[in-house]
Amino acid sequence: MTTPTKKNSKRTMLILATAFIVPVLLAKLALEYKWFNNSATNKGELISPALDMRPLDASTAEKKWQLIYLLPADCEASCENALYSLAQVWTALGRERDRVEPLVIVTELSDQQQLDTLSEQSTIRVFTSELRLVNQVFQDTQTDGIFIGDTLSNVILRYAPQNETEQAVLHSRDILRDMKKLLKLSRIG
Repeated sequence: MTTPTKKNSKRTMLILATAFIVPVLLAKLALEYKWFNNSATNKGELISPALDMRPLDASTAEKKWQLIYLLPADCEASCENALYSLAQVWTALGRERDRVEPLVIVTELSDQQQLDTLSEQSTIRVFTSELRLVNQVFQDTQTDGIFIGDTLSNVILRYAPQNETEQAVLHSRDILRDMKKLLKLSRIG
């Protein structure tokens, strides 16, 4: 009479061991062979460590997220696309746009003709700074492209410049997605 009970308990133990061991083995294989997307969902290039923008003192009294662009000496196609994207992303944020500020940083070397055009737009804030301060903040980082700054004056994401208009529009969608995620997760700004 004890033999069937031993077989039954061995089978129960085998089933229980399988139920706990198989998922662990599958998880280990999934991690080793990269069967899933690693949880990086941002489309921009993460700047690590974040750049401290406090030397520029470009923040306003209100704590806001910032879409930042550094106006180059010659504003060519990629520059014009970036400025257009900056305005479009800000507009596409809809009711959340009061939490975000589009900001163009200009130096003494920036394109004066483009600066005059920017002055006519009321949606983009133009901030003038010295070149040495800009270089101090963006020391080892490429300054072309669009940046996202958080409410604590840290630059956290960079988006590469786009020469083609179609690519710039698609790129703007990526910036918008990331900005919406940041605003959703943040209670500040």
